[in-house]
Amino acid sequence: MDKKYRKNVGIVLCRNGKVLLFARADQKALQWQFPQGGLEANEDIVEAAKRELQEETGLSKVKLLHVMQEPIKYDFPQEMIQKWSKNNPWNKSGYVGQEQYWVLFEFCGSDTEINFLTHPEEVEFKDYKWTDISEAVKEIIYFKKQVYQKVADCFTPYILENSHGN
Repeated sequence: MDKKYRKNVGIVLCRNGKVLLFARADQKALQWQFPQGGLEANEDIVEAAKRELQEETGLSKVKLLHVMQEPIKYDFPQEMIQKWSKNNPWNKSGYVGQEQYWVLFEFCGSDTEINFLTHPEEVEFKDYKWTDISEAVKEIIYFKKQVYQKVADCFTPYILENSHGN
């Protein structure tokens, strides 16, 4: 039987050599991650990234810097699959992980534009911070570390190139 992976887009925002991390709203402690969300059938990866970014953070003033050529697959930990099988509507299809397509944008707006209440019924995040991409890899939950390392390896040259000397 083939494993089923949810098609997903991940978004990295950079500005002045830093990346923007967000803390998940569904966790008591600060658990950091980049915005991400489902990729709908036949949806363009960049357009999906812009849509998810706006839905989760209220941000839309971005400039495309790079799209990873290949998606990255990762498996969910077994305890998460068991928990979700009871109460997570999107996992009724029996996903074992995600196949993520990653997009890097330069953020051209202001932090004051961040709005976690664009969809009050589905608030994704509760806090944010600017950090180095290497720190983002260290701060991510254990089962996504390899994914974030691959993303960092791919995007770091573009982030540095667009750091505007800072």
